[in-house]
Amino acid sequence: MANVRTGRIVRSISGFYDVRTAEKLISCRARGILRKTGESPLTGDMVEITVEKGKGMVEKILPRRNSFVRPAVANIDTLVVFAANVNPVTEPFLIDRVAAIAGDQEVQVVLCVNKCDLDPAVDLVRIYTHAGFPVICTSAETGEGVDALRELIRGKVVAFTGNSGVGKSSILNRLSPELKLATGEVSEKLGRGRHTTRHVELYDLGEGTYVVDTPGFSSFDTDQMDVILKENLQYAFPDFGPYVGKCQFHDCSHRKEPGCAVTEALAKGEIEPSRYDSYLKLYEKAAQIKLWELK
Repeated sequence: MANVRTGRIVRSISGFYDVRTAEKLISCRARGILRKTGESPLTGDMVEITVEKGKGMVEKILPRRNSFVRPAVANIDTLVVFAANVNPVTEPFLIDRVAAIAGDQEVQVVLCVNKCDLDPAVDLVRIYTHAGFPVICTSAETGEGVDALRELIRGKVVAFTGNSGVGKSSILNRLSPELKLATGEVSEKLGRGRHTTRHVELYDLGEGTYVVDTPGFSSFDTDQMDVILKENLQYAFPDFGPYVGKCQFHDCSHRKEPGCAVTEALAKGEIEPSRYDSYLKLYEKAAQIKLWELK
């Protein structure tokens, strides 16, 4: 008779799921019925599994607090977005797109500006500090900021994400040297990193801290932004918060309407222009959503 247990998926790769139970780590496949219902197990999921003759099967995905397709994770407390201003240079829109997806699910976003020993990324730090995000400057090379990052994520389940080559795995090695994760070089010609994280894995750093390392942004599905409805997009920008609801029109889209509190704040320098530009780009994409396609 199969033995039913509950655990958390800590690693997902090629249709296999490593589930950490109270007793041990068990390698599982997913029951076919999950695929038929459109449910796909994610790293971070709490699941019910059955174990028979040493083989595990994911039977049920327990209710999620949140979930993401890119990066493919569930039940996280904080999303740490890695960026850099040198090889590769991270465009603000890339950060804003990911931050909006997280903000739409009310997940805290932290910006980690890495490679600060090479370039302090003054503009990125200024933009996102002004926008109200926690910002930490780090260097995997010197160890700068690593202790501050460790303290910020202590006791949380967090996901590291960012464009390839920005140094996610290198910083994770600094946080927990025993992991000895592979790190990749960055192509000087293309400014892109070689993918060293090809699966999604949750690492136990101790003190109740768990970190999910995810593949770089070249695997980030840009169309995933489309799941945010245009009416909800304003709430995914926390720096818009003080002005939302104070416009002349209750259904203001914060684009061309008169009496818009958001554009007035922009004109006064209270909202960063790059953040507002990202909002306009994402609004344009969101406006193309057909509600029936989401059902």
